[in-house]
Amino acid sequence: MFQKDLLKDKRILITGGGTGLGKASAKRFLDLGATVYICGRREDVLKATERELSEFGGNRIHALVCDVRDAAAVEALIAHIWEEGALDILMNNAAGNFLARTEDLSLGAFQSVIGIVLMGTLHMTLACGRRWLSEKHKAVVLNITTTYTSTGSAYVVPSAVSKAGVQALTRSLAVEWGDRGIRMNAIAPGPIKTEGAFSRLLPRPELEEAAKKKIPLGRFGTMEEFADLAAFLVSDGSGYINGEVVTMDGGEWLQGAGEFTALGRELTEQEWVMMKPKGKRS
Repeated sequence: MFQKDLLKDKRILITGGGTGLGKASAKRFLDLGATVYICGRREDVLKATERELSEFGGNRIHALVCDVRDAAAVEALIAHIWEEGALDILMNNAAGNFLARTEDLSLGAFQSVIGIVLMGTLHMTLACGRRWLSEKHKAVVLNITTTYTSTGSAYVVPSAVSKAGVQALTRSLAVEWGDRGIRMNAIAPGPIKTEGAFSRLLPRPELEEAAKKKIPLGRFGTMEEFADLAAFLVSDGSGYINGEVVTMDGGEWLQGAGEFTALGRELTEQEWVMMKPKGKRS
């Protein structure tokens, strides 16, 4: 389906690129000829991913430490990357989420998720966008939202609030920046099995089965499917797509709003206690 040089000469930054969907996308982008920068807070994780992906991309993969919640750190990162040339694509993938009863959450829990998801996306988008606009450099931003941005979802309220803001940002800037050569799109994935996420959000095997039953296709998505969609949306082949949020969930949201609403009601009191957020997550 994809030509091997689809992303040749493209310079791409992926936030939260050391694990999960970010890592899978980095590998796919490298396969298609891009130079890829991945960033996150954990240097050991980033470096391990850099070593692993160098098998596919050689010296075209670069790992850089950055906390997207810190606007000054983001500005320094982008300035460093720009020393070697302008980015062509930004993928805002860094996220934080946990399953919790809203009344049990501290203000800090909200601030942590909003800081990573909404403010981190804003920091990165503005740092790159201002440079692109100043240089009249055409570019693409791909944001990762979720299927419950419009409907909301019980038990993941900080994420719902944050991702709804990211979706609004995507569509607003698609209009404001589109005539200056910057496309803005988003993917709203449903359940995709990634490292760590399922053990945190679906603590029992039977809850996984219940989640599958909500999906018309009867299965979870794969990281490879996600990475292929991401590659298409950041490529020149999707050049007339702007301001779109592409849902990738096997039809799940059509069967009922709120991805985690029903699952949350299945948890026992002990499981709620075990899953209570402890400190900050990324």
